[in-house]
Amino acid sequence: MRDGDALENNPAVTRSALEAIHSQVFGWALSRCYYDQAAAEDLMQQAYVELLSGNARFDKQSSLKTFVFSVVQNLARSRYRRVASRLRLVRTYEDTIFEPPTDMRQSGHDSDQRKLNSAIWQHVQQLPPRQRDIIELVFCRELTVEAASAVMGVTTGTGRVHYDRAKKALRTKLGELQ
Repeated sequence: MRDGDALENNPAVTRSALEAIHSQVFGWALSRCYYDQAAAEDLMQQAYVELLSGNARFDKQSSLKTFVFSVVQNLARSRYRRVASRLRLVRTYEDTIFEPPTDMRQSGHDSDQRKLNSAIWQHVQQLPPRQRDIIELVFCRELTVEAASAVMGVTTGTGRVHYDRAKKALRTKLGELQ
């Protein structure tokens, strides 16, 4: 750890460690804000304020990445709790499909690969919320099932059940694509 790298009110967290996971955490914030860039930036800023102020204290019971993902998850939950029912109504009747995470859209892919990625992401979006979240955390955000479960606030066993059910549902749907 470099001199001055540790946060004053959260000594177990270093600036360099936060910088190393920033893009992954921002991707998670984007998904929590339904891919609204401005809302995700606000959520990230709020998460960093919580970390810098010491309101969210890292106690090394999990990895820093899991901890910060959990902070973002909890802030997003509290932020959207009041509008959740209205948002569900809008999403139910909305004709557009949410775009896949930016790390799934690669410019070097040909149009067939992009179509396949879009179809896969469309099926992921149709999963129940907890299954969708665990698939995104494991495959897109590169967390383990255990860490993803901690972020989601469920036991590891429950996380494994959601992960298994999501994989089975996707396997069935993707089998129909062939």
